[in-house]
Amino acid sequence: MEKQSRSPGHSVISMSVRQIDQTGQDDQASQGRPGWPGLAGRLGLAGRLGLAGRLGASPYYPALSHPVVRRLLPGAATSSLGDGMSAVAIAWLALKLAPPGSRGLWVGAAVAAYTLPGALGTVLFGRWLRRWTGSRIAAVDAALRAGVLGLAGCLALAGRLAPLGLVVLLGVSSLFSAWGFAGKYTLIATVLPPEHRVAGNTVFGLADQISIMAGPALAGVIAASAGPALVITIDAATWAVLAYSYASVSSLLRPAAGSGLASVPASVPASGSAPASGGAWALIRSAPVLPGLLALTFLFFFLYGPVEVALPVHVATDLHGSAALLGVFWAVFGVGAIIGELAAPYLRRLRTWPTMTAIVLGWGVALLPLGLRVPLWLALGAFFTGAVIWGPWTSLSMAVFQEAAPPGALASVLAARSTLLKLSSPLGTALGGPLVAAVGAGSTLLISALATIALGTITMLALLKRRPASSRH
Repeated sequence: MEKQSRSPGHSVISMSVRQIDQTGQDDQASQGRPGWPGLAGRLGLAGRLGLAGRLGASPYYPALSHPVVRRLLPGAATSSLGDGMSAVAIAWLALKLAPPGSRGLWVGAAVAAYTLPGALGTVLFGRWLRRWTGSRIAAVDAALRAGVLGLAGCLALAGRLAPLGLVVLLGVSSLFSAWGFAGKYTLIATVLPPEHRVAGNTVFGLADQISIMAGPALAGVIAASAGPALVITIDAATWAVLAYSYASVSSLLRPAAGSGLASVPASVPASGSAPASGGAWALIRSAPVLPGLLALTFLFFFLYGPVEVALPVHVATDLHGSAALLGVFWAVFGVGAIIGELAAPYLRRLRTWPTMTAIVLGWGVALLPLGLRVPLWLALGAFFTGAVIWGPWTSLSMAVFQEAAPPGALASVLAARSTLLKLSSPLGTALGGPLVAAVGAGSTLLISALATIALGTITMLALLKRRPASSRH
């Protein structure tokens, strides 16, 4: 099938090259000298055709050329840029609003409030939102974030926002976040056939990583000059752009007959036929690899949570840096995560458990220098290396879930997965606040690194213990 699909493009290129050769011969015959203009044209056009052929053969081309993906991707990238900016602005605004003696606690509460209530929203609104299409679910999440974050930014700019008010507004803005995540990947599964869905996920993942890479650096500059409240207001505007993008693709999801696009999402069951929450968890438990992978992911993200609290405090107190330096740390992380994301399709060929265990161990080792008194360049280099190792995790784990979940239950399974993982990192973040207050930011980073290494080591030992039994069978 692959050879047949590529052969027309190869035939066009071959015919075009033969035509260019004939043109070059005509140039030489008419001018009576070597056909350098014809040769230059031949090489230039052949190069362009060769590039087009390579792009057409890329596994990413079907996703990038799809009309829904083309229209939605810019809005998703814009929103990710705003989210990357908020990674700096939320923590920095909490630092500015909090009393000096409780900064770690308020930073932890603010960062956790931006993600943790998503799990509550899944329980409260699951029966209602499960009947909606992926684009509608994601649009509601984006619109809620735009409105509530815009209110928080405006109140902070007016000097009328207290730390508790910031935490409450951040919590309200994230109520639909788990379903928004599930809606995005359900939409991808709706418009792309199974063989192109992993590429579609990676396309959006790379757009997120690139935007998140630029967001912290941009936020550092804006926060240093105009304050973090303006950054949160800009983030609200980017969510409004994403809400409009989801609304704009609704017409493409309800095309005229014969257009080739499905009007009903393939992975979202019809009204009343979606599996219940217990059904989604039962499906996860019945799959061979999903329960263990989900448990490892939960613990991995939980141990990462304290980093989001400790790093801003570490930069501000231990390194005596500004928001700009915090932005550099997150920008370095974004660059490394992009490189790691690009490597995901190659790592996908490897066995799941050894690969995921190696990622856990590698991230823990790379995080160690941040908890030690090392030069700044070494800390940045270690953070970059850890991001490269961390980068493939989401794409690899998402591919496993997409392969294991039945199409009709994909939205509910992804929502259940997102619900659990929405708890992991925020719980770690909430733990990070008291840890920073008790032992300091640097020691918290060191504890997170050592605990992650221990998690990877325990997982590796469990795999080695199971190997003899597997070989006997």
